[in-house]
Amino acid sequence: MKSLFVAVALVPLISLSGLAHAQPMPGPAAPQIEAARDVPYEAGPIKLAVDATDNDRRIFSVHQILPVSAAGPLTLFYPAWLPGNHAPRGPIEQLAGLMITADGQPVAWTRDPVNVYAFHVTVPAGAKALDIRFQFLSPTDRSMGRVVVTPEMLNLQWNAVALYPAGYYARQIMVEPTLRLPEGWQLGTALETASREGDLVRFKPVGLDTLVDSPIFAGRYYRQIDLDPGAAVPVRLNIVADRPGHLEATPEQIGVHRTLVKQAYKLFGSHHYDHYDFLLALSDKMSGIGLEHQRSSENGVRPTYFTEWDKSAVGRDLLAHEFTHSWNGKFRRGEDLWTETFNTPMRNSLLWVYEGQTQYWGNVLAARSGLQTKQQGLESLAMTAATFDNRVGRAWRAMSDTTNDPIMTARRPISWRSWQRSEDYYSEGQLIWLDADTLIRELSGGRRSLDDFAKAFFGVDNGSYVPKTYRFEDVVATLNGVQPYDWTTFLKTRLDGNGPGAPLDGLTRGGYRLVYTSKPTDFFKASEARRKSVDLTYSIGVVLDKDGAMADVAWDGPAFRAGLIQGTQIVAVGGVAYDADLLKAAITAATDPAKPVELLVKSGDRYRTVKLTYQGGLRYPRLEPILGAPARLDDIYTARK
Repeated sequence: MKSLFVAVALVPLISLSGLAHAQPMPGPAAPQIEAARDVPYEAGPIKLAVDATDNDRRIFSVHQILPVSAAGPLTLFYPAWLPGNHAPRGPIEQLAGLMITADGQPVAWTRDPVNVYAFHVTVPAGAKALDIRFQFLSPTDRSMGRVVVTPEMLNLQWNAVALYPAGYYARQIMVEPTLRLPEGWQLGTALETASREGDLVRFKPVGLDTLVDSPIFAGRYYRQIDLDPGAAVPVRLNIVADRPGHLEATPEQIGVHRTLVKQAYKLFGSHHYDHYDFLLALSDKMSGIGLEHQRSSENGVRPTYFTEWDKSAVGRDLLAHEFTHSWNGKFRRGEDLWTETFNTPMRNSLLWVYEGQTQYWGNVLAARSGLQTKQQGLESLAMTAATFDNRVGRAWRAMSDTTNDPIMTARRPISWRSWQRSEDYYSEGQLIWLDADTLIRELSGGRRSLDDFAKAFFGVDNGSYVPKTYRFEDVVATLNGVQPYDWTTFLKTRLDGNGPGAPLDGLTRGGYRLVYTSKPTDFFKASEARRKSVDLTYSIGVVLDKDGAMADVAWDGPAFRAGLIQGTQIVAVGGVAYDADLLKAAITAATDPAKPVELLVKSGDRYRTVKLTYQGGLRYPRLEPILGAPARLDDIYTARK
């Protein structure tokens, strides 16, 4: 019995020993990358030459001379974490043809296996510089990404065409940039020109941080407009267009852009640049954009921005939004959003200030300047309020958590936006700041407002464009300095709460209530026309494209409950070929339970008939004045004198 026991007991021990040896173990660690130090890059300035003349094939050719001070390992970074993107979106997939030499001899490079934006090289003994050449293959079609080059214009973002040495703060790396343009093209940028010889432009040396923050719009058809004539600190509107006729702007149109500058100065009481350049592309060939910089902004709008002014009110708050960012986001910046290099991960916890309050002031300044009328501002606000009052995803996900979305989703399409949520810190943030503004006005008897916060928080250090960071506690302290209140609880409740419904106290305190009517506002109709869509979100819970395909389906709405999803095509309504007006008529008729909305739909290769259970008729949001209530919103939208 004893010998049997020993034999049996040894079996599991031998088996376990064999399993232990079979388990995988970690491989070698990735090469170490030198931590950034706040000291000058001792080898000298980087020479960066970009040739942008191949606009037929949309290729930027790049040549860098990177001085080096010692032989041995060196890591080169391609910028990944880009300010304004709030995420690692550097277009590294479009970098190609990377060749490095020293004294005419090849220098091998190896991509870091973990940080794919890093390239490891070994500097040969005796080398004084690395000669770096590559191409940036900009997208030739929108399916590949944002189109930045057309036969008539280009948008150069320096982060796309530069490598830089690891181990140094971006502000401590000096760059001497040059750009060769197609023949006869003109350009707008915040960079200072050192010289121009034909189509070769040499810029004054700048720190890498300033270079990346100073993009270029250039084009065959170009116009520059002075928006602050006679000012010691110039503000200019640099326009490129698909056609020369699109550059024509009336004196009245120029006037409202000049008023935008004046109203921003009255709001903030400061400026944070030595000059400011709006870069404005009027194009349906180059992809649109809205991106902030300290001394400039990139703005892409429809080619008929000026020539069909009466049709372009939707989206005309873009310049007001991006201009506001010079104060909010670029000068004052959340502490966890400022990083020492373009490859240091950002954290986005304060985007509800950075983007949310900018969304608020963009809407307000557009109305105060005349870029939009007060009525258009109110109708735009109604659409925002309705969107978030019906955002059912608030039931499970706090708005504050959406500040992680730029990193998580990179603005890729999602299936159920109303349930998943997506970067809601922008426009729900706008509603929170409206709530704060009207509360300050109420508590102070109209003596103070969020304007006072803007001046106290963003108006400090006039003339400086060195970023000044802040924390949540700084926001609260400034609000308390304007109007004593429990602002910590006020903000936390709205940032971290779950509803139901959006924070709409700012509307009612402002003298208006959100209502729904059977007819859309003019702004709502213009928004549909701009998007080429039919928006039935607040009735059957869908947004349709121009062909009747479902571009969005509201979670738990009538269409959702009928099993419909994005991409479903409406083929017929009540047995008749689809037409938007026919569908709207069917929704109106369905107020009679005996006449449900009957749709023939196609999803993939499957056809089926569905009947929507819905009797609410057509519903479109608008703001309705509250009789006898103080019209604080009217004052908010009124130009300052």
